[in-house]
Amino acid sequence: MRYLFLCWIGCCWAYMGSAQSQVADPVVLVIHGGAGTIKPDQLSTVMRDSLRTALTQALKAGYAQLQAHHTAIDAVQAAIHVMENSPLFNAGKGAVYTSAGTHEMDAAIMDGATLKAGAVAAVSHIKNPIDAAIAVMRQSPHVLLVGKGAEDFAIAHGVQWAPADYFDTPQRKRQWESYKQRSAGQAFVPATSQQAYYDLHEWGTVGAVALDESGHLAAGTSTGGIMGKLPGRVGDSPIIGAGTYANDTTCAVSCTGTGEYFMRSLAAKTLSDLIAYQHMSIQQAAQTVIFQIIQSMGGDGGLIALNAKGEFAMPFNTSGMYRGYITRSGKIFIAFFQDGKE
Repeated sequence: MRYLFLCWIGCCWAYMGSAQSQVADPVVLVIHGGAGTIKPDQLSTVMRDSLRTALTQALKAGYAQLQAHHTAIDAVQAAIHVMENSPLFNAGKGAVYTSAGTHEMDAAIMDGATLKAGAVAAVSHIKNPIDAAIAVMRQSPHVLLVGKGAEDFAIAHGVQWAPADYFDTPQRKRQWESYKQRSAGQAFVPATSQQAYYDLHEWGTVGAVALDESGHLAAGTSTGGIMGKLPGRVGDSPIIGAGTYANDTTCAVSCTGTGEYFMRSLAAKTLSDLIAYQHMSIQQAAQTVIFQIIQSMGGDGGLIALNAKGEFAMPFNTSGMYRGYITRSGKIFIAFFQDGKE
């Protein structure tokens, strides 16, 4: 009975979402800034404005690449750059801390036209980890490099290095302190509504999927991982087929959530396979992955997906996911919560 109920829910979501994706003005870029449990009353007006501005800047940066006749890879890179450079998101500048008080970041990129991919994991001195992932894809015969080897390779190929303290921010530092307090069983109350945003986001990811004028797709994901993770822990973001995947014949996908569930289910590739072999719509496949696979395993999170027709999906089973898209004509949509509102 539970399975039938989940199927019914998935079909309802797919029906409602299909109307959204079947638009005359195709979507060319979709982004997310991470899924989480924060609720509308926990997000201050100032923080909402800051998030909206950052997401809009990311969409415009990626769109500018598409308007200049560049590739979907270029659009994904530009959009993720904006979010990696912002302390608001758990990637790059805003990366969370490990249990040892350090930063270890992961990122991946995949080209839907060639099925080539590149990824890095557990890097601590790369300003924009998505750049390192692209370097691995374009400049090496490998897909995934980790740790110091990944950093040395990236820097040797012109990727910008950053000192470890570049990633330290007062908000994340305090979040780490609050995490340690809660882990020790101590009571904790956020100091301000703005700090609540960070205190309630102990994991998260940023990602982008794009469609260029040649009809090619690309997907990219970048993350700081989970607050308090063990040093050396790697999540789904840099694992091709788990947190990131792109194939022109199906879709491009970037996931966000508790990575272990997305790895165990190969969520991104499973979504692609549901389209390829079960002939599901992109909405139905995306809803199936989140609500019938990830959720049934006890996991939480969301994803963004885009196909070569400009149809898209943005399902999530948390109370919020920072997300947005831009259409071919330049129309922008941004939302934070389940009701589609900011």
